[in-house]
Amino acid sequence: MTKYLTVNGQKIPFENAITPLAVMEQVETAYPVYLARFAQRNIRLDEAIEAEGELQLLDIRDPSANMAYQNSLILLYLKAVRDELGDVAVTIANPLSKGLYTTIRTALDDDKVSRVYERMKELAEMDLPFVQGNQQVSLADYIHPLSSYTVPSTGHLKMFELRRFRNGVLLRFPHILNPAVMPEFEEQRVIYEAFAEELHWQKITGIHDATELNKVIEKGELNSLILLCEALHDKKITEIAAAIRNDQKRLILIAGPSSSGKTSFAKRLIIQLRVLGLKPLYLGTDDYFVNREDMIPDENGKLDFESLDAVDIELFEQQMNTLLAGGKADIPTFDFIEGKKVFGERITSVEAGQPIVVEGIHALNPKLTGMIAEEEKCRIYICPLTQLNLDAHHRVPTTDGRLLRRIARDERTRGYSAETTLKAWRSVREGEEVNVLPYSRYADMFFNSHCLYELPVLKRHVYHLLKEIPDTSEVYCEAQRMLDFLDRFADITDDSAVAVDSILREFIGGSVLVG
Repeated sequence: MTKYLTVNGQKIPFENAITPLAVMEQVETAYPVYLARFAQRNIRLDEAIEAEGELQLLDIRDPSANMAYQNSLILLYLKAVRDELGDVAVTIANPLSKGLYTTIRTALDDDKVSRVYERMKELAEMDLPFVQGNQQVSLADYIHPLSSYTVPSTGHLKMFELRRFRNGVLLRFPHILNPAVMPEFEEQRVIYEAFAEELHWQKITGIHDATELNKVIEKGELNSLILLCEALHDKKITEIAAAIRNDQKRLILIAGPSSSGKTSFAKRLIIQLRVLGLKPLYLGTDDYFVNREDMIPDENGKLDFESLDAVDIELFEQQMNTLLAGGKADIPTFDFIEGKKVFGERITSVEAGQPIVVEGIHALNPKLTGMIAEEEKCRIYICPLTQLNLDAHHRVPTTDGRLLRRIARDERTRGYSAETTLKAWRSVREGEEVNVLPYSRYADMFFNSHCLYELPVLKRHVYHLLKEIPDTSEVYCEAQRMLDFLDRFADITDDSAVAVDSILREFIGGSVLVG
């Protein structure tokens, strides 16, 4: 009896069973496929399907497929390192420069990195199978504990790059914005330095991975850890404030992706500037939106509120220059219900030498402040860079940490379900990649808003929300993926020790800085 799988509206006939790999021979896909989804379950491309239904072929733009590619590439890398350099310790540290920053505990040189890279390409050409089972995966004679998905074989890993960088090695691969090509290399100096600082913080706290964090929780020492982490944040913000004062910067521009904690950070920075005797003015670029009736729809007839074109740049620059020159400006307040700027409520000036703190997703875009003198500006990029790995080879993606923050805040402040937030997240991420992340390279300073203790706290607030997502939902598999890694963290019943001015309070509630 003939059965049918539906793929993008196309019906694929089969008899007893069929794999996604066999289906891929009969359909066209825009980009390389690394994972499939059937009956609301992620499956490897070589898994047999016996029932009829709809099959989704997933490329690197899907979070689960992205992780399957990364998992496979990491295993290929670890195998090649062992083949060429022996049994040396390797750590998959953090995302950097459209890839992963890794360290190898040996005296590195260009020749060693080149040998590993060539071995990776050899292994990929050999099309060796990734054999999964019993919470581990084997690649030839290399066995590694891994319960997550991989591609079927090394032949699927056609696009990657290995590059020596600073004290480690960059393992680079395609990006969600253009999955068909390798992205150009861009040295993210400020972010690299931020990760180096995070490593220093880990040494101070004595916590490097989930296991060590869980031990602290089990011993009843979470409150002490929270206090220590918040003290480290205070110290860093104090240092940033001192640098602003010493360099006599007037226009402080703060930007970062969604759920970074920009508003809380900006207000804590203002407090520290006031401690130093300054009287900063706080502004948000959201009040400078173009009136809705004047916005130009995109090719689909939609208004793009994430684009810089949604900001009245001319008015912003004019008013900033007026304020910096000692004049008065009629600062608008944007009425989001009416969709227009309202004037006459905030006629403002700043004293001579006093700073203006501006927060918004476009704050680091040079086009926003092109007509303002460079010597007046201090650019600060903020992002929670999650460096707390599950273990040496399994990391928690930075974007997952931000997504958990957003789920908690959306449910608390907007009444959105976790399902609603997850459905919108891909669009949010794509917007960030265009409007926010490329401009991090202009930052003079970086603030890592991640707290080492935050994942167990966020688990307390979002775990039940993720569990509520039905298995009929298009984001069910993504919810299960997040639940799986949250299960690696201990449960807590009390987060009252989180300070009321903590950046994390912006998301879980109880903040004195953000309503």
